[in-house]
Parts: sequence; C-alpha cells; structure tokens
Amino acid sequence: MVQFPGLGSGPVVVVAFEGWNDAGEAASGVVETLREQLEAVPVASVESEDYFDYQFNRPTWVLDEDGARTLEWPEVTLYASGVPGSKLHLLLGTEPSRGWKTFSSEIVDHLLAVDASGVLFLGAMLADVPHTRPISVFATSENALVRERFDLERSTYEGPVGIISVLAEAAERAGIPTLSIWASVPHYVHNAPSPKATLALIQRLEEFVEVVVDRGSLVEESAAWESGIDALASDDDDMAQYIQQLEQARDTVDAPEASGDAIAEEFERYLRRRDGRAGNGPEPRGPRG
Repeated sequence: MVQFPGLGSGPVVVVAFEGWNDAGEAASGVVETLREQLEAVPVASVESEDYFDYQFNRPTWVLDEDGARTLEWPEVTLYASGVPGSKLHLLLGTEPSRGWKTFSSEIVDHLLAVDASGVLFLGAMLADVPHTRPISVFATSENALVRERFDLERSTYEGPVGIISVLAEAAERAGIPTLSIWASVPHYVHNAPSPKATLALIQRLEEFVEVVVDRGSLVEESAAWESGIDALASDDDDMAQYIQQLEQARDTVDAPEASGDAIAEEFERYLRRRDGRAGNGPEPRGPRG
C-alpha cells in the first residue's frame, strides 16, 4: 500500500494539540500512545513563555519518580521515534494562546530542520453522532497531490479554526504536504475522554503511515466507555430518546439504499437541530482544526 505522503524520504510528523481540536482527548490520546510505544525522545520544543497565557493554561505541580515536587509548564514538543527503523516523528502539546503566526513559523522551521516529508494532523470534534455506532472518521488534505494519491476530498468548511489549520497552511506554504484526520465525538459526553474515538483515529492513521499501534487496554476502555453512557441514558429518558434519534439519523445515512435526497433531508434536519440549540452556547461543528 502506498502511504502518506510518498513525496520525500524524510520523516512523517504526526501532530495533535490538546484543547479546542481535541474533543474527548481523542487526538492527543493517539500521539501519547505513539510516544510511549515508539519510546520517542524530544528533539525540539518551543518556549512556552512566548505563546501561552498562564492564567488560561496554568503550570501545575507534579511529583517525579523520586517524590520531588516540580512545576510542569504547558509545552509543545517535537519527538523522534526511538525505535530502530522508524522515522516517525511526533508533535504534541497544548494549543497556544497567542502568537499563532510566529508559533507556526517556528514549528515549520523545526519541521524543515528534520527534513519532514509530510505532516499528518489529528483532530477530534464534537458532533451530533450516537455513541452506539462506529465513530465517524474522515480525512482531508489541502494538497492536490495528496488528495489524488489517496482519493481524498478537500474540506469545504468555513468558520473558526484552531491551530491545526493555521499550522497546516504554514506547512503547505513551506512545501511540506499535509493531511488531516478527524474523528466525530458525541457532543453529549464532551466532558469525558473517548477511548472509542482514539481507537478509530488509530485505525485510520495506520492506513497512511508505516506504524502498527498496540491497542493495549483501549479496546476494553472503549467498551467500558460505551457501557457507561448506556447506563446514564437508561436513567434519563430525554437522553435516551435523543440518542435514539441520532441512531435513526445515522442508520438512515449509512443504509445501502439511502438516496441522495434522503441524505440531504437528514442533513437539513441536523442543521435545524443545530440552529435550535444556538442559544445554548457554541458547539463546534465540522473540521475546525
């Protein structure tokens, strides 16, 4: 299988940012898993003082292996795989609070320094999807060669974005091809990590880069996550009814006999539901990254 990006000999960098682009901690969960399994070592980082508002992303006290208490500051770090034969790199950190243009320029300099041949961004968004169905995962690219190679579509999303979009644009301008993979996380469980979404992202990631990720306890955690939501819904009639509506909508779209008109009609219903909740505060829709 031809894998991403196929346009150079340097490492592919897999990227995730905690925060707005990371519903259910699904995207950062993938990169954390890769960091552990690849025994990744830091090769570069940015100075947090330049890009973070510490009143928003506060430093925290942590205990080290010796029981000593140290301050841990928000950070963004570039890692290289410590496994022989693997050229995969990882970029993981918290979405910065300010200076996004300068931040992106600095990150691109680091990518060029390691001769990155491509960047694969991971994101997760809150959406009107049921937890009882497979997690929807889709891939997009702004790079025409990448889209042609993998038969991908270009995103038509318009609206607010996160640091992923800003960094992807900067990488493309620097000649580094990019690809983004997004998972949809049920918005009604937005406060809890979603191992099911992490699993779905891992499965799609393996289609594009030469890595096999050990699922570890993620399968059991995913089943427990789904069972826990089932238990909550069983005690809440309104929630149970809402989930049933989402299931029916999803099944209608996924049905083999679903026509274009049926899909369009369901999408219109989704838009009406979304607009009806607009007064309750914004909920991210679509690939915002």
